[in-house]
Amino acid sequence: MIERNQVFKCSLCGNIVEVLVGSGPIPACCGQDMDLLTENTEDAAVEKHVPVVEKIAGGFRVTVGEVAHPMLDAHYIQWIEVLADGKVYRQYLNPGDAPEATFMIDANSVTAREYCNLHGLWKKQS
Repeated sequence: MIERNQVFKCSLCGNIVEVLVGSGPIPACCGQDMDLLTENTEDAAVEKHVPVVEKIAGGFRVTVGEVAHPMLDAHYIQWIEVLADGKVYRQYLNPGDAPEATFMIDANSVTAREYCNLHGLWKKQS
């Protein structure tokens, strides 16, 4: 059974969905089941993908990698999101943007996730 906040991607068209209600079958697109994306937590590549979560006054800043992730047309972070206290906060990014987002929320800890168009889904819990 699928679970809330799981992320699925269509291997044909690239459509991505995040589950809002954890029940029912695997989502389908283009006539086939979508692939469940695994949340990577360790990066051995030169480009760093694991989100870096920093507690700041009034919220959290999430940057992608200890070394800034490329933000090129062919390779970039599409979105960064924070899950905290049953809520989801998301910032969409475009090529040329800084690979970071600030979320002005009150929480003791958060889970940050980001999606790289080439290397998939990554997460870090603070």
